[in-house]
Amino acid sequence: MVKLLRTENGVKIYEVKKKYSDKDMEDEKRFATKKVTHSMIDKIMNHDCDIYSDTGVLLIKFRKNVLSKDKLDLFYKNVKKFAMTPTCNRGSASGSKKKDLTNNPKIMTNIFGYMDGYSASQKIAMKKQNITKPFQVRTTRFTQDYPDKYEKTLPLIKQINGLYRKNLPRFFNKQNKKAKESKYKIANTAFTTVTTNVNWQTSIHTDKGDDSEGFGNLIVLEEGKYSGAQTCLPQYGIGIDVRMGDMLFMNVHEWHGNLPIVPIDKDAIRLSV
Repeated sequence: MVKLLRTENGVKIYEVKKKYSDKDMEDEKRFATKKVTHSMIDKIMNHDCDIYSDTGVLLIKFRKNVLSKDKLDLFYKNVKKFAMTPTCNRGSASGSKKKDLTNNPKIMTNIFGYMDGYSASQKIAMKKQNITKPFQVRTTRFTQDYPDKYEKTLPLIKQINGLYRKNLPRFFNKQNKKAKESKYKIANTAFTTVTTNVNWQTSIHTDKGDDSEGFGNLIVLEEGKYSGAQTCLPQYGIGIDVRMGDMLFMNVHEWHGNLPIVPIDKDAIRLSV
């Protein structure tokens, strides 16, 4: 159930109750690793809003048209080719339960910046050479191999960082404090890693690798026309229609996924970041 509490400075404040129990969400036959369907979602927002659970937990802050077109275009131009490379590194979000990630379905999902851990092939190579694994953080391939392109992503990432600081200072400050203690961060921001997904409907999942005291930051870049793909918290029956220029702050430790993407133009691209 969605309840409008009030409006503050043009932002609608909502309260929502769980539509499904925690036990339901953890059941793989019902929700976990399944895809979001329209029947699960009661209301989709496409306006500035803050959404809280009925227990007072912040779930979502959404702001429309707050990102600069020039920064979005520069980011997209330099990341597009890399983002469209098929990979198989997204376990539960791809609906897979396989421990060997190489057996997962190939989808266009990639990361850049820094990441924790090493790929399977890197672990095998180090073992063959009797190399002890160093500190479990590494520079990603895009950041290492394409430094010029990586640099051109930074204006947009820094703008997102600024919006994060402005809209969620309590979460930002905790995450940024940790970032300052590490050399493994993207420029002068609270972020270590950027994930890109192209035309992908994720399964219902919770994020495991994000800072437990931070908050998820999500934007979308578009080429061509499509419908659908709204980002949803199915346990609460709500969704957000994130489009190019919009900024979504989301509690990614809640169950989430997106509705099916329906291309209107044959080659339409939805790149979520």
